[in-house]
Amino acid sequence: SEAAGTVLLVVSELVTNALRHAGGTWTLELTAHPDGIEVAVHDPSPQAPRLRTPDLKGGTGGFGWPLVNRLARTTAVTPGPSGGKRVSALLPR
Repeated sequence: SEAAGTVLLVVSELVTNALRHAGGTWTLELTAHPDGIEVAVHDPSPQAPRLRTPDLKGGTGGFGWPLVNRLARTTAVTPGPSGGKRVSALLPR
């Protein structure tokens, strides 16, 4: 279904961002809520994702975080208790 495809796309974008920008080990968390699916990635970097102008020529990215924000009902970046952060997106079911 379309909702499943959206969840997969957001998982891919958040995990890719953690791999490219956060370094170290990351953890994926999926939670089913009555009204949506929450996708969250925990990573060791305290730096929050940032919106930037997508690179249309050089292939350096810039599309992931804006795409996640467009597809999600809400997004959040929460500092981790011992450093790092949790980046989450709530998607419609």
